[in-house]
Amino acid sequence: MTGPQRVTLAMTGASGAQYGLRLLDCLVSEDREVHFLISKAAQLVMATETDVALPAKPQAMQAFLTEYTGAANGQIRVYGKEDWMAPVASGSGAPSAMVVVPCSTGTLSAIATGACNNLIERAADVALKERRQLILVPREAPYSTIHLENMLKLSRMGAVIVPASPGFYHQPQTIDDLVDFVVARVLNLLDIPQDMLPRWGEHHVAHDE
Repeated sequence: MTGPQRVTLAMTGASGAQYGLRLLDCLVSEDREVHFLISKAAQLVMATETDVALPAKPQAMQAFLTEYTGAANGQIRVYGKEDWMAPVASGSGAPSAMVVVPCSTGTLSAIATGACNNLIERAADVALKERRQLILVPREAPYSTIHLENMLKLSRMGAVIVPASPGFYHQPQTIDDLVDFVVARVLNLLDIPQDMLPRWGEHHVAHDE
């Protein structure tokens, strides 16, 4: 198995709930253990953008997502925003990789300043201090100078910024194709197998052969 066996997946209040849900589905399909965090704003966005209505309580949400994705029992673990005893709150327990998708500019700012006012911010802070993989997927337009400065600051700390900006060279036919483009890029960074998007040059090699 390549890539991390355990991944922290956080969803915050930017547009693009489809990205987070699709990544969750892919991680489950690849038999990864997912530590799932979601902000209240992200739940509101999800209700607006999708037909997925998450239960409010972590335990009920965990049961819902397990059934929704077809995950094995215990494969998805959901934690509340102030569950400071969760594994992701400590360097000794947190997974080696974390993805925030979508990542709101407010969350971007909080992570950049080490605010740690909730479990999502703390988990990202742990990833940074432990020099672990942290991938942030912002979805905003246009970016202000503040947003860009925060992204530069986080990039210098070791985080990888992956704007939710799908490409078109694969000739997408549906919205799902656009979502898959971004999710595939995240999976590539995690070194987790995906068959949604061929790596650059693969079609060319196949054609030459």
